[in-house]
Amino acid sequence: MIELLTPREIGQARLSGQFVAKTLSDLRDRIEPGTNLLEINDWAASMIRTAGARSCYVDYAPSFGRGPFGKVICTSVNDAVLHGLPYDYVLMDGDLLTLDFAASVNGWVTDSAISFVVGDSVASGDRHMIETTEKALLAGISAAQSGARIGDISYAIGSVLESARFQVNTEFGGHGVGSTMHQDPHIPNIGKPGRGYVLRPGLLLAIEPWVMDGTRKLVTAPDGWTLCSSNGRRTAHSEHTVAITESGPVILTQLA
Repeated sequence: MIELLTPREIGQARLSGQFVAKTLSDLRDRIEPGTNLLEINDWAASMIRTAGARSCYVDYAPSFGRGPFGKVICTSVNDAVLHGLPYDYVLMDGDLLTLDFAASVNGWVTDSAISFVVGDSVASGDRHMIETTEKALLAGISAAQSGARIGDISYAIGSVLESARFQVNTEFGGHGVGSTMHQDPHIPNIGKPGRGYVLRPGLLLAIEPWVMDGTRKLVTAPDGWTLCSSNGRRTAHSEHTVAITESGPVILTQLA
């Protein structure tokens, strides 16, 4: 399914984007060495209740997971990169953490992810990975112009990732959002320009480059959800929800 929102509906979706952005920002400010992943989930759940929002994850049970997910946020640590199921783990100084959060406010879903190092011990390789995904995200967003194609976004993202010498996995990538969390079109993190679905005003896209150090192969953790690098090395992931408009892409999940 592909939904095209009216300008009024995009305005409503901005409220969802601001909630998702603020939640991630507040969680990042609160997390420190000694924080338990289950605490993070509880904090996010409380924020959802206070805002009158709806979790997109609790009852989510796609074919690629051992569902339902049962938590309200993805917490991926170190070698985990996607769909990190929160569990009883206490974060340590130097852990690389990705928070991936999607919620529905007033019927519209937005989705965003941030990666950061917990505490003060930031390795140069971690910083490089995080900055590369952020740079690739901005490149993909810049390519998300009305009349362009999905392949233009994929090519922009992949060019940044490959120039930084990362291998690119195409099993999981960006996607459409709207009244539900995962919609068409799929947005691979590498591709050829001028190919694929034509971007039209009203389309909401969750654009999400992610990388693993030294591999493109994923393995699934015993929890049936968490996806990790096959070599056990670090990972990073950045994501924004963007609205396609006549005047250019608008980032909905960026703090005002």
